[in-house]
Amino acid sequence: MTMTLLARSLSSPTAPRKTGLCVLLALAYGAGNGALAQESHLPLVQVEGPRDAAIGSADSASEGAVERASYQARPKLRPGDIVEAVPGVVATQHSGDGKANQYFLRGFNLDHGTDFAVTVDGMPVNMGTHAHGQGYSDLNFLIPEMVSGVRYRKGPYAVDNGDFSLAGSATLDYFSALDAPFAQITVGPNRYRRALLGGSTTQADQTWLAALELMGNDGPWTIPEDVRKLNAVLRYSQGSPTSGWHVTGMAYDSRWTATDQVPQRALQDGSLSRFGSLDPTTGGTSRRNSLSAKWFNTTDGQHTEISAYAIDQTLDLWSNFTYALANPQRGDQFEQTDRRRVLGTQATHRLSNEVASLPGLLSLGASWRGDRIRDLGLHLTQQRERYATVRQDKVSQDLFSLYGQQMVYFNDQWRGYAGLRMDALRFRVSGQEPVFGPLNSGKGSDQLLQPKFGLAYAPHRSHELYANAGTGFHSNDVRGATITSDPSTGAPAARVPALAKGFGSELGWRFAPDAGLQLTVALWQLQLDSELVYVGDAGNTEAGRASQRRGLEASLRWKPAPGWRVEVDGALSRARFRGAAEAGEGHFIDNAAERVVAAGVVWQSGPWEHQLRVRHMGARALNTTNTERSSPTTLLNVGTRYAVNRQLSLGLEVFNLVNRRINDIEYLYASCTVREVSSGVCNGGIEGRHLHPAEPRSLRLTLRAAF
Repeated sequence: MTMTLLARSLSSPTAPRKTGLCVLLALAYGAGNGALAQESHLPLVQVEGPRDAAIGSADSASEGAVERASYQARPKLRPGDIVEAVPGVVATQHSGDGKANQYFLRGFNLDHGTDFAVTVDGMPVNMGTHAHGQGYSDLNFLIPEMVSGVRYRKGPYAVDNGDFSLAGSATLDYFSALDAPFAQITVGPNRYRRALLGGSTTQADQTWLAALELMGNDGPWTIPEDVRKLNAVLRYSQGSPTSGWHVTGMAYDSRWTATDQVPQRALQDGSLSRFGSLDPTTGGTSRRNSLSAKWFNTTDGQHTEISAYAIDQTLDLWSNFTYALANPQRGDQFEQTDRRRVLGTQATHRLSNEVASLPGLLSLGASWRGDRIRDLGLHLTQQRERYATVRQDKVSQDLFSLYGQQMVYFNDQWRGYAGLRMDALRFRVSGQEPVFGPLNSGKGSDQLLQPKFGLAYAPHRSHELYANAGTGFHSNDVRGATITSDPSTGAPAARVPALAKGFGSELGWRFAPDAGLQLTVALWQLQLDSELVYVGDAGNTEAGRASQRRGLEASLRWKPAPGWRVEVDGALSRARFRGAAEAGEGHFIDNAAERVVAAGVVWQSGPWEHQLRVRHMGARALNTTNTERSSPTTLLNVGTRYAVNRQLSLGLEVFNLVNRRINDIEYLYASCTVREVSSGVCNGGIEGRHLHPAEPRSLRLTLRAAF
């Protein structure tokens, strides 16, 4: 029986209860494994219709799987833009293209990934206790054309989502086989060039897959970005869609010059061009090598999966956000260094069972992640040359997790689940800086229990209603849990908890009358014990005030006629701090996304495919009193592809089609330029808006040949 037939049988309210359980098992296994057909090199299972048409199998209205044709065809300026396939997510950049994206979701400015967990091929991307920021999620190693599946969840309702997933999570899987070997070349203005080679070969049940990417780009910046990137993937897989294993190696290396955000006042008085830089030596180098393995087996209503990974990752990042405020002679440039190895393993087991004579699905899981950070540093630099060390540490931290969830299929209309997750963090910080390092060293641990609940009701084969609630968490930088003295001033410093708890709940509705239409609506709220505040010149992440967010989301997926596909996502959010505010402070959470609308139209006819994408993000509070607000942004991208024949295709992407002068990011803080220092107008800093402009209109032409 195919997955299509199973899905159809589940959509019928008169399906036998046992049949419904079998369907539930099949789809739950598929959701947990990125669809087994995608994970395997043997395409024995065909899935028809939208992958996220999940009435009868989804746990909430705010989860799903993105249709492959949607995220592969959409124009992507950067690799990390692929997460914008997740409804409500915005990915931007406030520095060079070798740095992690800036993300927004559900009333969060997620910085570089905090509270939005991303995994690629089973490996975590978010980095805890990071040199630049907690949860740093760098997707520049991703090769978008190799992504076989994008699955997402929003809210802390699923037991298998752990650290950094309070706002949501995205799971990206890689292909194990390709239809045919291919070569692809892309060129564009500002010396953009990219070459990609990929292919696979299969003998019996064994497949080798390889891909190699080379990319260079100067960008529109006055100081050329000079990005140089190399990416490689090699995978060996063996088995079938129900039982098998694979081993994957990845390698990534990148270096770049960055134009950081600049003060708006310098653009207004003409002392700096829109794409100019106040420090031509900011930028970075990044490297990531990984080895991962996965084994899975499905037999007699049970599914077992075991995986492991090892990641070696380094980052050298030179930044300057305040220019000459702290040090008028040398400037305010600083270097952040992060050299770590991440080891981990995880195991899951699902089996059908009965609870009080009712059919059910029991899910059990365990995982361990160990970060061994041999160099976690913050150094003061001038033109990338160090002249002082603020702090330098070695950090070891281990996160142990156990979870269990029981789903019960009450009848053909009702099902529900209850789960419990336990996370235990153990850590040690060894300060290497001779003055304050020993004072800020230490070890500790923290634990958290997280209950999860969900209920689904299908009054009709086209409708399903959901209620969900759950506790989740994000980890804080563990240096904040051992600190006693501010490494910059020597003043006493307060410690913060290692784990910060959050509680979320949601009511949702899903409407899917047929395979060509799906509408989802979710009303949600999320409360956090503390917000993360990153202190760049201290090299630490501090716990901030407690907060509450609430919002309304809606998503539409519609195929109105053959060859046409329409996607519309809208999100309204309200983010506020809780409790009494200090003098001069308000209750608005600065830079929290309040309104996001994204829409896309795809038309395919014969050898032609055309795609138009628009993304709007409304104005945001730039300070807690809401007296300063960012500018709204609207971005329009288009893409066209022409298949010359079965082997050759041409593609054209146009980014920022109408060439709008919008900003990827805006901040409000105090800074001082060298020019202002020499003019004697600094007076301890000039507070104002700082922005990183979005790139102007640009075109990229792609030639792809299959063999």
